Amino acid sequence: MIRIENLRKTYRAADGREVEALADIDLEIGAGEVFGIIGRSGAGKSTLIRTLNLLERPSAGRVLIDGEDITQLNSEGLYALRRRVGMIFQHFNLLNAKTVADNIDWPLKATGHGNAAERAARVRELLDLVGLSEHGHKYPSQLSGGQKQRVGIARALANRPQILLCDEATSALDPETTQSILRLLLDINRQLGLTIVLITHEMQVIRTICDRVAVIDGGRIVESGRVADVFLHPQHPVTRSMVAQSDALAAASFDPAHAYMKDKLRGTLVRLTYIGDVTYQPILSRIMAGARVQVTILQGEVSSIKDVPFGQLLLELEGGEDDIRAVFAELDRHQIHHEVLQ
Repeated sequence: MIRIENLRKTYRAADGREVEALADIDLEIGAGEVFGIIGRSGAGKSTLIRTLNLLERPSAGRVLIDGEDITQLNSEGLYALRRRVGMIFQHFNLLNAKTVADNIDWPLKATGHGNAAERAARVRELLDLVGLSEHGHKYPSQLSGGQKQRVGIARALANRPQILLCDEATSALDPETTQSILRLLLDINRQLGLTIVLITHEMQVIRTICDRVAVIDGGRIVESGRVADVFLHPQHPVTRSMVAQSDALAAASFDPAHAYMKDKLRGTLVRLTYIGDVTYQPILSRIMAGARVQVTILQGEVSSIKDVPFGQLLLELEGGEDDIRAVFAELDRHQIHHEVLQ
């Protein structure tokens, strides 16, 4: 659905210097996929997502949507593109002087979508979709933050786009409301087959909703892949730092060099990671039952990334080298990833 090739974006600072916001960006995003772009503040993620509807025009490179290079579009083509690409914003961007229904109707009216009766029917359909069927007559000031974002989502869907861009869509919301908005976006993705691209600095958002993720730092993509692979086996220092700071993957942040642990650890420190159905099978207990190795569980978590269950365990293994190697061989046979930390 989306292909980004050699994308660059530079700005000219007040003193005349060129500031590079994006450099050498290459990404592919599949149709119907929920794709996340995560990075710290100032990493370039907002600039990147805004190139996908040319709110920011790249300095070099190409952005292809359905095989069409949108950087070559004239004004008429750009108008058509923005009907195909909806966008929701961090701070909602609603028209405060208009009702909820009028906010959703506004893009329909602006694009000449049907007559008044047809537009009203579409507005009712969208209000039902986002769970606001009783709120069409209200004004934005009468709504909670989560309700405002639902209006923003309905408005973005008004012209039946193929792609939905989410620019920090949950960062202004409390955790409970964030989860409800993420569930709504996931339902919309599944019901309508929309391709969703979202940017965030929140690991939990990526973990809850995304199929794949790209990590951006200093205007460059430093790591990308399936969410489970990137978060459970981070390769780049930036990714490892973000994972370590997240409560979501506590086992990844265990510090064996801590003074207390240094005095207590006697054996081999190993981190196990398992993904999928194996998460809920008693494989470890079976392996250890037949092994001449003592095992101590130091830390662990069983959870899920989107719909995929996973587990991480931090173990101390005490025994002979050959016996420990035999345990590792059994782990490999059952496709349980192991990493010797110390």
